[in-house]
Amino acid sequence: MAFYDKFFEALGLQDWCGEATGGPMTMAELMAQATGADNSAAATPLMDTPFPSLDVLHGSCNTIPRTRDMTEAVEQSFIGIKDELRFVLDPITAPLGWLLDQALVWFQATPWFIMITLLMLLTWFTARSVGVLVLVTFSFLFMAMIDHYDAAIATLSIVFVCTIFSVVLGVPIGIAMSKSNTMQRLTIPILDMLQTLPTFVYLIPLIFLFSVTESKLYGIAIILYAIVPVIRLTDLGIRLVDKDVIEAADAFGMSSRQKLTGVQIPLALPNIMAGINQTIMMSLAMVVIASLVSAPGLGRLVLRGINNLELGVGLVAGFCIVLLAILLDRATKAALGRINTSEQ
Repeated sequence: MAFYDKFFEALGLQDWCGEATGGPMTMAELMAQATGADNSAAATPLMDTPFPSLDVLHGSCNTIPRTRDMTEAVEQSFIGIKDELRFVLDPITAPLGWLLDQALVWFQATPWFIMITLLMLLTWFTARSVGVLVLVTFSFLFMAMIDHYDAAIATLSIVFVCTIFSVVLGVPIGIAMSKSNTMQRLTIPILDMLQTLPTFVYLIPLIFLFSVTESKLYGIAIILYAIVPVIRLTDLGIRLVDKDVIEAADAFGMSSRQKLTGVQIPLALPNIMAGINQTIMMSLAMVVIASLVSAPGLGRLVLRGINNLELGVGLVAGFCIVLLAILLDRATKAALGRINTSEQ
């Protein structure tokens, strides 16, 4: 006799519930049966009253589904629409997969002395800081010296492409949010979900939709995880533009587009750049986790260290990831500092 049998009898639901012995047994029931434990309501002390969860109620009423019935229903529902989702997402995500593959090929095909020189020039152009330039140069030379250059460049190529996609998609969404309170209220719960959802969960539905050999599998996961900061900070930056400045622009007869491109975006640029900085950092963090689904780069070396218990391999690859994060962070913050100085 299950604990809640009398409850359903008192409600007169015996006929609706049917026999309470149908369906396969749970692991807890099998363990109790093997040990000879008494699961009767009479043997259960009041202080040990079980919470009326689905599995517990199912023991007294067979009509109530179990938790595993619910999870199986979710899985079957997703599998049922998988082909339709793939039909829609394949052409949309094709450019992402192509760019990820091409960027990886071009980054790795470029000779090391040309690539490091280009990175130095890009660092100087964006940061204009001798300290950051020296840090970038010696860091890549160090990673090349310990034979981690190719993995670092592969990681950098993924971060580069995913950051571009995140900015191209995120900035317009942030602008639209700043212009509409309704859209902001609808979008914020989605952003909250994307920001709090465990990173491994992003990969679960994508594995069902795409092959693990497709680069867009990890590309979509990285973008979904990294796009949130640039959207939030773009929205915040435009909303923080001084209303007196907007009124002055209106007095000059500026159109909405002119106000956006000539006043709001320039004044919101420090916030937008801060969002881009966070997007780069989150892209790099997700690249490591994406190595579980064949993403190349330093994350694969970390995964190898975990799988094979190679402590040195994992620690050195992890140090290179930290070094890469420092480089990207310092370069973008130096660029942000230049923007803030030019506006003063």
